Amino acid sequence: MPEYGYFLSTEEHGPADLIEQARMAEQAGFQALWISDHYHPWNDAQGQSPFVWSVIGALSEAVSLPIETAVTCPTVRMHPAVVAQAAATAAVMTDGRFRLGVGSGEALNEHILGDAWPPAQVRLEMLEEAIQIMRRLFTGEEVSHHGTHYTVENARLYTVPDQPVPIDISGFGPKATALASRVADGYITMMPEESMVEQFRKGGGGGKPVSGGTKVCYGTDREEALRTAHRLWANELLPGELGQVLPTPRHFEQAQSLVTEDMVRENRVCGDDVDEHVSALTAFADAGFDRVYVNQIGPDQRGFFDFYRTKVLPQLS
Repeated sequence: MPEYGYFLSTEEHGPADLIEQARMAEQAGFQALWISDHYHPWNDAQGQSPFVWSVIGALSEAVSLPIETAVTCPTVRMHPAVVAQAAATAAVMTDGRFRLGVGSGEALNEHILGDAWPPAQVRLEMLEEAIQIMRRLFTGEEVSHHGTHYTVENARLYTVPDQPVPIDISGFGPKATALASRVADGYITMMPEESMVEQFRKGGGGGKPVSGGTKVCYGTDREEALRTAHRLWANELLPGELGQVLPTPRHFEQAQSLVTEDMVRENRVCGDDVDEHVSALTAFADAGFDRVYVNQIGPDQRGFFDFYRTKVLPQLS
C-alpha cells in the first residue's frame, strides 16, 4: 500500500499560500509533501515562483510531514556545492525528514544566467557528477573536486544532518531511468508506467522507493474545472522535448495554444467524481509505486482538501 502525499505547486502559489496548503494537507491525512523548484512558472497564468529553499524553511516549522523537492536541477542555475548546502540545512531543519529530488532540468529555469543549454546526454552527465559532489559534501568533510563539468575547492559543510540527505532522481525515459537505477536513492516519474518502475528495480534500484505524481482539478462544476486545468496547465500536454528546451513562459504560451480542452479532458481528472480521483491514484499503486503525490490545480484548495479528507483518502487506506 503506497503512501499518499500532496504536491505543492510553487508555479501557482506564493509562500504564504503554500504554507497554508501544507497545513491543510497534513490535517486532511496526506502523509508527505512534494514541492516544485522553479525560477519561472510555465506560463504567466500560473503567476508565481518563490525561492523554494526559503519556503522549505517555513514548512519545517509549519508541519511535521516529510518534504522533498520535485525536482531540483543542481547543475546550471545553482552549483551543486550550493545545492548541497541548501539540502543539508533543510534536512537539519526537518530532523531528517527531507529528501532531495533532482533532475536534469529545463531551459525555462536554467538558462537565465546566459549559460549554454546542453543536450540531454550532457545534462545527465552533469547530473551524475553533481550528485557525486553533493554526496561527498554531505559527509561534512572538506571536498576538492576537479571534474569534467565542475570545480570545487576546499568546500566543507559544517551544518549537516546525522545521515546523508537521500537523493532521488527524476526520469521520464530509459536513459534517465538507467542513471537513477545506478546511482540514486530513489526514483521519481510522473506517469504510472509499470515498465519504468521495472527498469529501475531491475537495473539496480531494487527495493529503493519509487514516487510518482499527478495533477487533478477538483470542482463541483466539471466543465469549469476543465477550463481551469486547461488555462493553467495545458503545458503538461506538450509533446517530446519541448518542456526541456523552450526558454520562457511566453514560448510555452505559444506552444500550448495547440492544446485543446478536449485533450485536457482525456488526460486530466476534473470535477468531483470520487471514483475518477481514486482511479487516478490507484493507477500508480498498481504500477508498483511506493508514494503517490497529487496536486490540486487552481484556487479551490480548501474544497479539494475537504473532498480528499472525506471522500478520496478513506478509499485509499
